[in-house]
Amino acid sequence: MKRFGRALLWLTWFVPFLASAQIDPVKRDLIQIGYNAAFEGHAPLAGYAFYYHNQPDFLETNLTLRLALAPVYLDSELGFVNGLGPNTDFAIGVAGGGFADGYNEIRGGTYLEKESFDGDGGEISASIYHLFNPGDEIPLNFVLRGTAHYSFFNPDDNTASNFQLPNDHGDFSVRTGLRWGGVEPTLFPPLAMELSVWYEGHLRSGSGTYGFGGDRELEEQSHLFWAEAALAYTLPKSQQSFYVRLTAGTSVDADRFSAYRLGGFLPLIAEFPLSLPGYFYQEISARQFVLLNVNYLLPLDSQKRWNIDVNAGSAFVDYLPGESQPGNWLNGVGGGILYHSPSDRWKIMLNYAYGIDAIRSNGRGANSIGLLVQFDLGRKHSQNFNSTQPLLWRGWQRIFD
Repeated sequence: MKRFGRALLWLTWFVPFLASAQIDPVKRDLIQIGYNAAFEGHAPLAGYAFYYHNQPDFLETNLTLRLALAPVYLDSELGFVNGLGPNTDFAIGVAGGGFADGYNEIRGGTYLEKESFDGDGGEISASIYHLFNPGDEIPLNFVLRGTAHYSFFNPDDNTASNFQLPNDHGDFSVRTGLRWGGVEPTLFPPLAMELSVWYEGHLRSGSGTYGFGGDRELEEQSHLFWAEAALAYTLPKSQQSFYVRLTAGTSVDADRFSAYRLGGFLPLIAEFPLSLPGYFYQEISARQFVLLNVNYLLPLDSQKRWNIDVNAGSAFVDYLPGESQPGNWLNGVGGGILYHSPSDRWKIMLNYAYGIDAIRSNGRGANSIGLLVQFDLGRKHSQNFNSTQPLLWRGWQRIFD
């Protein structure tokens, strides 16, 4: 597997330029905020706040600018639509800022501040997106992205004086995958479908041991393989909606920086958020996993502004060596109240979550509360789910309505 992964990492740099997560064709101006707070134990800060801007026809008709701006971090991409020929887009990206490369050590349900540290960094990337089926209702894209990232590490106020930090290092990575459909970067999208498979490989310049007497290692190479199936649907008459997401992944030579990290309920903190309600954010470090998330929204009033949200997550994990704990099945449940304004410009949700199998000092079980906010700066009129939406499948209407 190690030899196969190493070969795949290098060979994918030279496959024909076909694609990477497709260029967003919709104009967007969104402010997104998410926060989780735990009742039991001392948890690291868990949240996000960013402005998302996507502008097709930027300067020229074939240019798209994507920008995500957080208080101390910037992620940007300039896309060239049909830049490499019909149905093949090209994009270049720049990202970087403070704290995003830091690491919080959580082991056995305990946040270990003496083994945690800050990290800053920056990166440049190049991506290619190829659409295989132009004109079809559900797009099939092949994605290819190469990234050069550099990380700088510093102790924070609580890092142990005898804890050796990882080497500052470069991380050269490639991600490639097939995505059929997609999910919009919005809070609780009314309609979405995705089937996708992915590979991501990392080659690092500063591998080696770190920690207490070299008790942990930064691998020279790591290889990740995962797949996702997701479906969101809103019933046209009742406006009840559900979102089901199944994600599974495995890895070769994963370390603390490349392992799958599960926990928390922050749906827009990453492209592939690994949510487990009631747990600390990124509490679980897994070498491989299977995760099922289910979310259901039920309107409470005749105008469908107030909704009850019920959500759950269940995962089977194979822990990263050195991060194991009793039990491989992990479950969490949650619920809350969601309000959205008449124009859908505002969405705000207050939620409670219970981590059924989370380990704390008093045994199993953990409680947390959360806040999710979305403000759409570009939306002016109500855009409720209706039968003329481009991605409405008549078959789903017949089944569910």
